[in-house]
Amino acid sequence: MCVPLLSIKNLSAWYDSEKMALKGLTLELAEHEVVGLIGLNGAGKTTFLQVLSGLLPTFRSDGVWFCGRSVTFRERNFKLCRYSVFAEDNSFQYFTFREYLSYVFSAYGNALPDVSELVQGFHFEDYTDVLLKELSTGNRKKVFLITAFALKPKLLLLDEPVNGLDFESTEYLYKQIAGYKEYGTVLFSSHILESIALTADRVVVLKDGKIRRNLKKGQIDAVGIREALRYEQDV
Repeated sequence: MCVPLLSIKNLSAWYDSEKMALKGLTLELAEHEVVGLIGLNGAGKTTFLQVLSGLLPTFRSDGVWFCGRSVTFRERNFKLCRYSVFAEDNSFQYFTFREYLSYVFSAYGNALPDVSELVQGFHFEDYTDVLLKELSTGNRKKVFLITAFALKPKLLLLDEPVNGLDFESTEYLYKQIAGYKEYGTVLFSSHILESIALTADRVVVLKDGKIRRNLKKGQIDAVGIREALRYEQDV
């Protein structure tokens, strides 16, 4: 039996100790798969990705394993195997794209690759030497997406990656996500049904911080996703 890439058992997290954002969440991610994370606003999608990214310290679990080894979300070995792109990120405002890219690859200990294909694919050619603080929301998102797909970590976490992108860049993003299984695993949240239906091998439905349903490949289409969300809204 294959060892999961990531196993999480009974994870709970909170911002306010009197109100849990995640409640006993258990999930396994296989190597080389794309998993979509859906749910209504407040379901816990972004919170879950923040915990996995080591950004939210207020959580507890019965264990986390990466490639069969017990890990913590903030330990260096796990950090070097993941990269996260969030819906909104105003960090590194005084870096240009090229400076940020060099910084990230240095931090991960990787040689700087040729990213010209990704830059062209996301139509970012005119902005590579512009400070991030001067970029639009969509172009700032492209900085982190290009970096993510160039870095090719074993675990790629994307929070609403379509937000702010133009049509052509969105189409290119779908191709990158769908093809990422060659390098690793993607877990991404989205409220855009098309992005889930076109790229995901599996869909996890969150409600009130709990996993309510898992949809497999044959169940993943706009109708199936709408029915899952409608069901959770009524329950």
